[in-house]
Amino acid sequence: MTLSRRRMIALVGGGIVLAATASVAAIATRSPRTALAPWGAVGAETGTETGAETEARRRALSFALLAPNPHNRQPWLVDLRAAGVVTLYVDTAKLLPHTDPLNRQITIGLGCFLELMRMAASHDGQRVTITAFPEGDDPGGLDQRPIARATFTPDLTITPDPLFAHVLNRRSTKEPYDTVRALPADTLTTLQSAVTGTRFGGTIDQADVAKWRTLTREALRIEIETPRTWRESVDLFRIGKAEVDANPDGIDFTGPMFELMGATGLFTRAAVLDTTSQAYKAGLDAVYANTDTAMGHVWLTTASNTRADQLACGADWLRVNLAATGAGLAFQPLSQALQEYPEMAGPYKTVHERLAPHGGTVQMLARIGYGPAVPPSPRWPLDAKIMNA
Repeated sequence: MTLSRRRMIALVGGGIVLAATASVAAIATRSPRTALAPWGAVGAETGTETGAETEARRRALSFALLAPNPHNRQPWLVDLRAAGVVTLYVDTAKLLPHTDPLNRQITIGLGCFLELMRMAASHDGQRVTITAFPEGDDPGGLDQRPIARATFTPDLTITPDPLFAHVLNRRSTKEPYDTVRALPADTLTTLQSAVTGTRFGGTIDQADVAKWRTLTREALRIEIETPRTWRESVDLFRIGKAEVDANPDGIDFTGPMFELMGATGLFTRAAVLDTTSQAYKAGLDAVYANTDTAMGHVWLTTASNTRADQLACGADWLRVNLAATGAGLAFQPLSQALQEYPEMAGPYKTVHERLAPHGGTVQMLARIGYGPAVPPSPRWPLDAKIMNA
């Protein structure tokens, strides 16, 4: 079992919803302690509200917290004041203005959250009807209006979503993949079967994969060598378990090596911003080792690029990720070439010429393969807020 960077939703007015897990024993031997502690209860929740529908919403939210989202920003705000309804807002303080200037990727992450909530509810005999952007939206950026309104209705005839079985094992595997072990011929068919509406595409042809390795590496280089976009990521580095526990969001660097490097000043935010430093150069080698070991690539495209399209893409992106987990595959989003800032215009154009030559938007791109033989370090928890006053 790998853990994820999810902690709790704090309820304004009292109570919390804890992120879901399968085992208290898994927590006892892991660090950071504080950030991982809430993984000790599946669908756990505490608070003053009572009633079956309230408990069903909270249980679903305890799993929704495990959804993937850009830079683990955890941008969700949830209102439970209306009976049987979850109203989702975005925390505008958690946006990524430099790497995600139109908030497209954040919206996709919110779509992942909603889909995981829906999946969890289906296993609790609840049908969830989601209305996207009920008060309208702005294509130029997210604002204070609700992202979605989800209505929970008891329905014991609903069929539980089978992909939910892989939720607690899903993660973004940000390590080099096994370049000796080829992917099965039916890999893309398996992943496509999880998609409900967004256009799915992919390749495991090694000549094509080589081209995508080159493009994704170049896009990553541009993001790192553009000062404002690199700083946006570096500011979200959490180096060592103390920082992870203090701020369980962002990009984690935990384990003995990072503890030692952080304590001795070899790995600090200042060091990785210094392009002449050894930490910066070592970091480049590490991230390029990821793009350079992809054994396949998958992507999702939409005919238009509305906010509703982005939410729907998020739902399917989560489903593809879960299907990959179920197939024993490692999965890592490579979003750099899809980002809408001027320095990324070249890779952005190339991706769209290849994957959407007749129009549309490439919303997500990921590498797939088989992960390292040794399990990677655990991910860590998350925080969010629920308005329930």
